[in-house]
Amino acid sequence: MPQGRMPTTGPSWWIPLLALLAYLVFAQPLGGVDRVELAYSEFKREVEAGHVDRVTIRGQEIEGRFSQPHVAGASDTADSASREAPSEDAAAEQESGKSGESAADPTSSKPSHEAFRTVAPPFANEELGDLLARHDVEIQAESTQDGIWLQVALSFLPFVLILALVWWGSRALRQRMEGMEGGGGGGGPFGIGRSRAKRYERTQVETHFDDVAGAENAKQDLQQVIDFLRDPRRYRKLGAKLPRGVLLKGPPGTGKTLLARAVAGEADVPFFSISGSEFIETFVGVGAARVRSMFEEAKKEAPSVVFIDEIDSIGRSRGTGLGGGHDEREQTLNQILNEMDGFSGREAVVVMAATNRPDVLDPALLRPGRFDRKVNLELPRREARKAILEVHVRDVPLDDDVDLDAVAAATTTFSGADLENLVNEAALLAGRDRSQTVSADHFDRARDVIVLGHPRERLIDDRERQRVAWHEAGHALLAALLPEADALRKVTIMPRGHALGATEQIPDEDRLNRGRGYFLDRLAVMLGGRCSERLFFDEVSSGAADDLRQATDLARRMVTTFGMSERLGAASFRYGDEHVFLGKELSQPRNFSEHTAELIDAEIQEILSECEKRALRTLEEHSETLQAVAECLVANETLEKEEIEALIDTGGRAREDIEQSDPD
Repeated sequence: MPQGRMPTTGPSWWIPLLALLAYLVFAQPLGGVDRVELAYSEFKREVEAGHVDRVTIRGQEIEGRFSQPHVAGASDTADSASREAPSEDAAAEQESGKSGESAADPTSSKPSHEAFRTVAPPFANEELGDLLARHDVEIQAESTQDGIWLQVALSFLPFVLILALVWWGSRALRQRMEGMEGGGGGGGPFGIGRSRAKRYERTQVETHFDDVAGAENAKQDLQQVIDFLRDPRRYRKLGAKLPRGVLLKGPPGTGKTLLARAVAGEADVPFFSISGSEFIETFVGVGAARVRSMFEEAKKEAPSVVFIDEIDSIGRSRGTGLGGGHDEREQTLNQILNEMDGFSGREAVVVMAATNRPDVLDPALLRPGRFDRKVNLELPRREARKAILEVHVRDVPLDDDVDLDAVAAATTTFSGADLENLVNEAALLAGRDRSQTVSADHFDRARDVIVLGHPRERLIDDRERQRVAWHEAGHALLAALLPEADALRKVTIMPRGHALGATEQIPDEDRLNRGRGYFLDRLAVMLGGRCSERLFFDEVSSGAADDLRQATDLARRMVTTFGMSERLGAASFRYGDEHVFLGKELSQPRNFSEHTAELIDAEIQEILSECEKRALRTLEEHSETLQAVAECLVANETLEKEEIEALIDTGGRAREDIEQSDPD
C-alpha cells in the first residue's frame, strides 16, 4: 500500500463476528455447567442411590443435576463390590478394618461432574415417573418445540442474509465504479480496478538506441521527445508543449515495443508497460478504473513514459460491427481520451502506443492533442538487416565462412524479430551438431526451417514423388528463365511443413514499387507447376490449389487496386478488403455496378489465361531442360541455383554430371 494512504475497511468485517456470536449462542451450553453423558440404566441406578436432585425432561431427553459431585464409574464399582461380597461379616470387616483402602480407590482420581444428560427409551415413560416420584426427585418438563421468537428469527434469517449480500455486492461494485482509493490503491474489492501496468524504474530500463538497429528514421522522429523528457523546462520557456501521445505503427516484429523501451532508457525516466487487452474485463467499468490508476501512478513519477501495446484491442472505431459497440471497450477508450485531455502543461508524461492495424483505430484517438506523433516502422532494408544481425550475433561465436551481407541479402522479407529468430535457430542447429561455432550452413538451414518448415518423413510413393518433381521443376525453370521474375535460390521435393515440395525465390534487391511486367512474370511462375504437370502427365492435380489461389488474388489486385487493366483503365474498385467485424463492409455499399463486376471477373480470367499460355509455351520450348531438372530432383531431392543454371546453359546435358555428384 502506498505511504500516506489509510487502508479502506471492507464491508465484510462483521460477517465472521456474527457467525462467532451465533456459534456461542446456539452451540455452547448455557452457564458453563460440567455435564456428563449417562446410559439410561446408569441413570436409574443413580436415582435409586439417591444421587439425583432434579431432572428436566424434554421429550426423550433427560437433563439433571446430582445432589453431590459425581465421579464417573463410582456406582458401577459399588454395585460390583456389593455383588461380590461373600457375607455380611466380610462386608463389615471390609468397612471397619480396611477403610484406608478407600483412599486408594482408583475411582477417586477420576473427574467429578455436577450435571448429567441421558436419553430415555420410548417404553420407559410410566416406569420413569414412578421411579422419580418414589425417590423424591424434582421433575420439570419443557416443550420440544422452539419458542415463537426463535421460529420467527429462523424464518427470516435467509432473507436477512440475502439482503446483506446484495448490499455488500452493490457497495463493492460502487467502489469499483467510482475508482475507490484514488484509482491507484486498492482499486475496489480484491484490487480489481488497480492498474496492471508493469513499472520499471530508471535503473531497470537497460535498453537504449544502440540496441535498436535498423530504425534510424524512427529514432530521429523520437529524439525530440527524448530531449523534452530530459529537460522539459528548456521547451517550456519557448512556449512549447510536450507531445502527449506517440503512435508507433508498423508490421509485427519491426521493434515497436523495443523502441518504446529505448525511449525511456535514453530519457532516463520510469517506464510503464501494459497490453491493451489487459484493460478489458467482464464487468463494465473495470478497464476505465485501471486506466485512471495507471495514469495517476505515471503522473506521480513524472517525467515518465506510458506504453500501451496492441492499442487496437481497445481503440477500435466505436459503434462498428454486427452487434454494435462493446460497452466495456468503449468506456475504456473514453477514459483514455479523457486522461490524455486532462494532462496539464506541467506534467511530463508521454503516452506511447503500438499497433499493426492503424486503419481500425478510432478517429478521436488520432486527432491532434492526443496521439500527435505517428512514427512509421517498416520492414528493414538490406543495410538495416545487416545491422540487426550484428546486434543479435554479439554473443554468438561465428565461423569464418559466415558473411552477414549474404545472410542479409537472403532475408528480404524478414522483420527484426524474424532475424533474431534466425540467429537463434542457427545457434540451435549448431548445438545439435555439437559444433563450437555457428557456420554459414547453419544459417542456411535455419532460413529453410523458418521459410519452408522442418523436414518431415517421406510419406509418398514413387509416382507421386515424380509428380511433385515435375511440378516444382516447372516453377524453378520459369523462375530462372523469365526476365523480371525473382531470382531462384533453391528447389526441393523434400516434404516440409504442409508442402510436398517448394521453390524458393529471393529478389535481387529491395524494391517497393513494381511494374506490370513483374507481376505477369510472377503469375507465370505460379502457374508453371500446373503447366508442367499437364505437359508430362496430360492432366492437372490438386497440388496446384494454393498456386491458383495466390495467382487469382494477385490478378484481382492488379485489376481492382493497381489499375493495371487496359479495359477498365485508371480506376480503383473496393472489393471486400475490409474485415467483417468492423462493420464497414456491410454499412458501405459496393462502389461499382454489376456490369463492372463482370468486367473485373473477365479481366482477371483473361490475365490468368494469358499467363498460363505463356508459361506453357516457355516450358514446351525448354522441354529437355524441364525433364532434366525433374529427373535430377527425383535423384537428389534438392537443387541449388547454380545447378539449375548449369542445366539451362547446356540445354539439359549437364544432368549426368549432377546425378554423378549425388553422394547417394
